[in-house]
Amino acid sequence: MPCGASQVVTERPTIFARSTGALPSAIAIVRVSGPRAVHALSALSGRAVPDPRMAVVRPLRHPDSGALLDTALILWFPGPHTATGEDLVELHLHGGRAVVSAVEAALSEIDGLHSAEPGAFTRRAFENGRLDLTQVEGLADLLSAETERQRTAALVLAEGGLRREVERWQARLLQLAARAEAQIDFADEDDVGNGDMGLRRDCGVLADELGAALANPPAERLRDGVRIGIAGPPNAGKSTLLNALVGREAAIASPVAGTTRDVIETPVSLGGMPVVFVDMAGLRATTDDAIEAIGISRAEAAIARSDVLLWLGEPAEAPAGDHVLRIGTKSDLGGARLPTDLNVSAVTGNNMTALIALLVERASLLLPAIGSLALTTVQQAHIRTASTALTGASVQSDDVLRAEDLRAAMRALDRITGAADTEAMLDTLFGRFCIGK
Repeated sequence: MPCGASQVVTERPTIFARSTGALPSAIAIVRVSGPRAVHALSALSGRAVPDPRMAVVRPLRHPDSGALLDTALILWFPGPHTATGEDLVELHLHGGRAVVSAVEAALSEIDGLHSAEPGAFTRRAFENGRLDLTQVEGLADLLSAETERQRTAALVLAEGGLRREVERWQARLLQLAARAEAQIDFADEDDVGNGDMGLRRDCGVLADELGAALANPPAERLRDGVRIGIAGPPNAGKSTLLNALVGREAAIASPVAGTTRDVIETPVSLGGMPVVFVDMAGLRATTDDAIEAIGISRAEAAIARSDVLLWLGEPAEAPAGDHVLRIGTKSDLGGARLPTDLNVSAVTGNNMTALIALLVERASLLLPAIGSLALTTVQQAHIRTASTALTGASVQSDDVLRAEDLRAAMRALDRITGAADTEAMLDTLFGRFCIGK
């Protein structure tokens, strides 16, 4: 920059959005975050702002016309000790659509204020160091949680469970890296010259610990639900069983063979766990019906994607695999086939409680354990990279290459918390959030 030239510093936009649920409601909270948040509050209230974290009731007026917008409870929180890490204002409004719309319109006319994009508040919390990437992902999961198992797993991440574990691994990695650097710089000194074997051993121990963290099933199965397929020949009672399992008429049940022509997916909470029941067309060797043939093809694909498969056909014809349960249906009509894993009647309810208990047990084994870290496949990949690098360091005879392996392990762990990552990935992640979060 030429001598004497001035540098223009662009102020970060101040954002606003409603942070509560659908309107109308008893109360609607509009949040304003950024360097002009306090100015916006003063412009609407027409008076000096209240003391920090002190709730007061004041009339809000349009900053230009002076028209009354609402009488609201207002608060402001000075940064950086706020949810977003910057000045934050909350307007607790009456929850009518017209009220909220009028206040948001008035805010949009104040210089420097912009309506927030989805996830903008959480992104600012991340960028200002109030949350790390693991907590952001946990918060996203918490917002979308529909079952108790999803809720508890998301809370572990949102409350910093994975971050604390990664920080513990990083602290040990830094110690190993320091020892490796000392090995390079002072290898001829007596106090470090004999530490090579101990360093190798400790690298291997940490590599094994990281590897053990990968034993849990990935979090995606917890997010998407365990897929439980219901398959068999036409008129085997698949749709009737589906309806009994989910407690509602999710599929058309009829004594006419071939009623179900397509794949029907029904997500439910089963014993507090997310599962997706998949009803499908009946399977038969040949058909002259082109539509039925398409349905059979889709059914075969659904069978291949099932985590658990309820087979309602002849037991000897069941697909291979430990995930298959051979279910005899229509036991009230004497139609159950033997040998099966369980005979049931969806009409009378015979053994349905036992079937649900069996499915809960199977699904539980396919989900991350309660209270454990539910890692995404991306997080698992980073941990696997770090573990592999540490394993390399444990067998590496060259001190310089061992130090590089340890640096690679540290970089991989940094990617988990967001200390090193790409803008495109962050755009995708924060896009999962609703406006106002």
